[in-house]
Amino acid sequence: MLTKDLLRVSRAGGGYHPQFTVREDRPLAARVIGVYQGHVGRSRADLDDALAALEGEADDFKLVRGFAKLLEREATFETRSELAPERARGAAFAAAESVGIVTEDDRERALSRAADRFDTTSETVAESLYADLDERQRLVDLDVPWNPEELCAQYDLSLAQTALFDATELRVRSSDPKALVSAVKRLRLLYEIRKTGESGTALSEREVRVTGPDSLFRRTRRYGTRFARLLRSVTKAGEWELTATIDDRGTERELRLTQADLQPPGTEPVVEVDYDSRVEADFAARFEALDLDWELTREPEPLETGARVMIPDFAFEWQHGVPADATGDTKAGTTTSGDFRVFFEIMGFWTPDYVEKKLAQIEELEDVELVVAVDESLGVGEELEARDARAIPYSGSVRVRDVRDALREYENRLNAESAAALPDELVPEDEVVSLATLAAEHAVSESAIEGKEFPKHELVGRTLVRPSVLSALDAAIEPGMMFSTVEDRIGEAGIDDASAVLSRLGYRVEWEGLSGGTVREKD
Repeated sequence: MLTKDLLRVSRAGGGYHPQFTVREDRPLAARVIGVYQGHVGRSRADLDDALAALEGEADDFKLVRGFAKLLEREATFETRSELAPERARGAAFAAAESVGIVTEDDRERALSRAADRFDTTSETVAESLYADLDERQRLVDLDVPWNPEELCAQYDLSLAQTALFDATELRVRSSDPKALVSAVKRLRLLYEIRKTGESGTALSEREVRVTGPDSLFRRTRRYGTRFARLLRSVTKAGEWELTATIDDRGTERELRLTQADLQPPGTEPVVEVDYDSRVEADFAARFEALDLDWELTREPEPLETGARVMIPDFAFEWQHGVPADATGDTKAGTTTSGDFRVFFEIMGFWTPDYVEKKLAQIEELEDVELVVAVDESLGVGEELEARDARAIPYSGSVRVRDVRDALREYENRLNAESAAALPDELVPEDEVVSLATLAAEHAVSESAIEGKEFPKHELVGRTLVRPSVLSALDAAIEPGMMFSTVEDRIGEAGIDDASAVLSRLGYRVEWEGLSGGTVREKD
């Protein structure tokens, strides 16, 4: 972005269009780059004088200052002096007080006395006195990432970003809507998606509407900066069109841009964060650490809500199959492939108007399981419950336990349905099979098969074992054997839980410190 005083826009016809560069501006961009490159090692004051002279020659001084503003961010200025300016000033002022400066000769005597303290010359002291002032700092390094054409492209992007800082709303259609929505969410912007009904072009029929910084009840520069940075991601699509409502000092104007107006500069866009907010990132990390039967998916597919589209923050995907009901239809929240999802939305920092829009969207959702974590300060928990959305209040961070409790209700239902679809008796072909393996074979959770009968196996720990295998192990194990030896034999039989097998056969392990254990009969 540029500073507001460098904004160049045309208001012709009541519109609001940034005055972008043209091919004829590239020589000026080259000259500004050359001024910076030619002043490496010189003072900022010298650089500013050279730029001021260039402004006088240019048709628009704001264009020179805009180019310079971008280049200054790639420049490094440092204080260069033989003496630390603070120490030089301290010594010179003390000497001046003792001398009593009235004439130029008095000043020279004061500088000479100060120089004696540092064993240097009065000229060195004089040069060091104010070397830390901005205008006396020196340009010590310059890394220009653009050629003149690319500098013009970067300027155009920055100019448009500055214009958008006064937007109340942004409406975008893109040939890559998924990347657009992903950028909006990662920049933590307030948005909604609507279906335009327009098709037949490379542009998506879905329009993303983003709340602008000028419409927030508490306008913050941080939000405005994130809002402006969205434009870089927009320009990365092959085709796009953007319309913004601009508050131009109290007058509402419309800004329209397409890919014909802006080309992406040669530098890659910066992805600020992986999640929309700290609350989401914190929740995702803590939830995934639980290793449940639910897979957390970020930014699942859009949900249609009337003429709008809603993309929840997350979806919890049940990792096991879901049977069809008696009519052959899948349950609510289930796709035709038998997958089950519970969508999850976090309602945090939103404007009252945005909250109303979100509530309206939720009310129009059909056949969707939705859990909403809602910031207590919004006070809309009861309204969410009335709209058939499970509401979980939070303050500061979302409690994983509350979400786990909400999901457990779905688990119980899904497990009951899966269990009902299986026969009462299960007869695995393998002599030894774990419950986890058997559940995976039937595409259900372990809980769904725990209550079944296994007429040809015995459940030992979490493993189903045929009696013949247990008899063979019983014959191979004797009291007094080393536990490590017994553990190997049990493992060879395909059983991981040696302790459960020993307990079933009437043995215990007598541990002998770090030297290992000995198998003994139970008392």
